[in-house]
Formats: sequence, structure tokens, C-alpha cells
Amino acid sequence: MEIYDYPKNREAFARAVKVIPGGIYGHLGPTEGCHIPASAYPFYSERAEGAYIWDLDGNKFIDHLAAYGPMIQGYADEDINKAAFEANKLGDVVTLPGTLSIDLAELLAETVNIADWSLFAKNGADVTNLAMMTARAATGRNKIVMFKGCYHGTNMWHQHEGDPGVAPGDVENNIYVEWNNIQQLKDVINANKGEIAAIIAMPYNHTVFQDNELPAPGFWQQVRKLCDDNGIVLIIDDVRAGFRLDLAGSDHYFGFEADLICFCKALANGWNVSALCGKDSLKQACSSVMYTGSYWHTAAPFAAAIANIKKLHAHPDAPGHMRQIGEGIMEGMEKVGANHGFHLKATGEPSLFYLRIADDDSFKLHQEFIAECVKRGSLLASHHNHFTNLAETQEDVDKTIEIADEALSVVASRHPEMGFTA
Repeated sequence: MEIYDYPKNREAFARAVKVIPGGIYGHLGPTEGCHIPASAYPFYSERAEGAYIWDLDGNKFIDHLAAYGPMIQGYADEDINKAAFEANKLGDVVTLPGTLSIDLAELLAETVNIADWSLFAKNGADVTNLAMMTARAATGRNKIVMFKGCYHGTNMWHQHEGDPGVAPGDVENNIYVEWNNIQQLKDVINANKGEIAAIIAMPYNHTVFQDNELPAPGFWQQVRKLCDDNGIVLIIDDVRAGFRLDLAGSDHYFGFEADLICFCKALANGWNVSALCGKDSLKQACSSVMYTGSYWHTAAPFAAAIANIKKLHAHPDAPGHMRQIGEGIMEGMEKVGANHGFHLKATGEPSLFYLRIADDDSFKLHQEFIAECVKRGSLLASHHNHFTNLAETQEDVDKTIEIADEALSVVASRHPEMGFTA
């Protein structure tokens, strides 16, 4: 199997570090992204189509990150891009907004189970932030309950005390509880009677650097009742999982109703728009919040989102296809792992699966494995959940497992003392 090399990627990165802090920002950078060893990873793409990307050196990868979630149809979808480009021709950023935002809000009201209204922004962090502000405006309370380790964006009150750039006052109203721990949640609510504005949570715990955890039976129904009994707004952060589990929302998938639900990622197949959807009872509170952005009424992303959602509806079973692809990868990975003597765990919902070699608490074995997969054309992350999409096929699943098999053989041969089978 061909082993990739990246000379053009390295040349571009050498230019970047001179003019961009860190070379590549945030989680995409070689350090923050846990690209270990960095020599195994490409840094820049040249083009993308369907389920694949090509880097600057012409190497082709099956992309299991889907741009970290936005690509639900696959890259360069002609129908969605055509809709966006046509809207752009008529005027993209204009003093007066067009009516595409109304069309999208009406479509979301028909699609998302709890949505009576929508307000649009650009990033996931925009709408999780707006959701918190709406809950505070509606309740007159300040405190927010979050689940430990969960990520809700880059705004300061989503961070933790001690994080760079975060002051203690930014997070003084945050309360953290353990996932699936209903008793702890009850205790926190009792200890802060009449002070909690909202509980914000992912639909299931797909935190980075650890196995994903599904909600325990009855968990969400108990959380819903606690919110109802105590006047607390229930916010679901569906930025990552939205539309991959259920077109009606991940709360609908797990059998409960959120009060507010946040979408971004897959909303427009890569075009930059996010949405806060909510119930009528919170509409006035949301409209009272001063919240705006320079490009929030850009026309092209609205058109892309409309085309994307309509295409999802037209598919015989979009969530089912993505689940099937994920199940094939999860089952195949665990099987080839066992064949080589590894305890390779695949957790979470199949359309957002997480992988971890559990034989080594240092994380090094897992990083070795992922690096060997990447060098052979399977673009995976060593620390993040992965995203399936509608462009992926059984052939892609088979190739992914074939690459994993060879990668595990290489890793096993380096560690004969651990008893693996090369």
C-alpha cells in the first residue's frame, strides 16, 4: 500500500508560521489537532469532492472528518452549490435582508420537531451563546448547568477558569455535573433553587479524548421533568449531531423535547449559517436579546441550507444511510483490531463514531495507529469523533478497514513486547 509524503504541505506551513499565529489556527493546527507525529499528516487541501479530499501533494484521502461535521451530502454537491451561487448573483450581503431567511425558518419549522421559530447566525458558538442569553432573558436567572467535558463553543462563558484569556468572572455562573448522573443534577438544582436559567447539553456525550457515552435509559425524560418542575430552560447543542441522527432533531431521536436547539455544521453542507430554533414560549425572550453580526443575513448560505434540507428530505433514509456507513466502520475496526490482538473500541452513534485503542492509557498506541491510517489515505482523528456523510459508500467502508488492517499490523510489529499479532 502506498505511503504518503507531504513536501508541498510542509513548504506551505513554513510560509504560514511567519504570518499566522501557530501556522494554522485552533484544532486544525498540528499541535492542537494532536497530529502526532506531525510527519504523518497533511496540513492543506487542494480540492475536495464527495467523500474525498486531495492535499497539496495530490494525495487522495477518504475523509472521515467531513470538515469536522459540515459536509453531510459530501463535498462540492452540485445542487446545493448551484442554489447558493444563484442567490449570490441577486445580491449576497445587502442592507435589506432578502426573504430566503423566512423561507429557511419556515422549512425548519416544518422539519425540526420543537421549532416554532428560528434565528440565524454563522457559527455554532453564535447560537449556543444566543441560547444561553435567551434563557437568561426568559427566566431572569444567571446560572447555567453544563455536563463536564462537553464543548459548546468559544465564547468566554463556555470555557473553564484558568483557560488562557478567561477571567474567573466569565465562568462564575457555570455549574458542572457528570453525564448520566441524575442524582447529581437533582442535588445541584436543589442547592441553587430559583437561580438556574438553563441546562445545556449535547444529545449524547461525544466529548473529545474519551469514549462517547449514550444517554442512560430514561435519562432525558428525567432531565425534562426536572426542567419543567423548576422553570429551567433545556437547551440541546445539536451543532455536531444535528440532522445525522434524525431530521427532526436529536432530541426527537432520543424521545424528548428541548426548549431551544442549536444547529450549525450540517445545516447547509458547508455554507456558513447556524440556527437557534425554539418554542413559542421563548420567542419574545429571544427577540429581546441584542444580538447581531455583520454577515448573518448573507443570502447564499440560506439558499444552500434550503437546498440541503430539501435534499435530505428527498433521500429515502438519510440518517439510516449514515448510520449504516458508521456501523460498517465501527464493526470492521473492532474486528480487525481483535484479529491483531488490540482492544480497539468504537463508541457513540454510528454516524458520529469515536475510536480508541484501549490497550494503552498513554494514548500513544492510538496515535500511532491513526497516523499509519492517515499515511495510507484514511483521514481520521486521534482525539475527535468522526462524521459519516451521504457520499460515502460500502467501497469506502471496505477500503477504510483494509487500511486499518495494515496500519494495525505495522503498529503491532513495533511492540512485540505487548503480544500483538502483526
